[in-house]
Amino acid sequence: MIKPTFIAVLVFGLSGAALANEDPCPNARTQSELNACTAQAYQTADKALNDVYRSYRANLGKESQAGLRKAQRAWIAFRDAECEFQASAVEGGSAQPMVRNGCLAALTRERTEVLKAKTECPEGDLACPR
Repeated sequence: MIKPTFIAVLVFGLSGAALANEDPCPNARTQSELNACTAQAYQTADKALNDVYRSYRANLGKESQAGLRKAQRAWIAFRDAECEFQASAVEGGSAQPMVRNGCLAALTRERTEVLKAKTECPEGDLACPR
């Protein structure tokens, strides 16, 4: 029998969420615990994204703010659709929330890093709205 924590590591590893094969839910032993742990990981990632987004947006002009808002809404639609697609592989199963949450957390952390990089781009970088 495959242990639930192994499944979490596999899912997080495939979605890019695990760093150096680190188990994101080391104390989770049941599917319910894994689902709750991955939901918490997503909530944490989402809060970090919102903090970076607000900080970056505050330093933009009105036109750039509107462009960022439009891009962010499109990215959220993509993220949600992508994670629904990934979770469809286990649709109806008890692992579906874990797979979806793992995907949401991973993509959200990736987006956070993209926005962070934009806040730190050098003066004169024409591909970096400021």
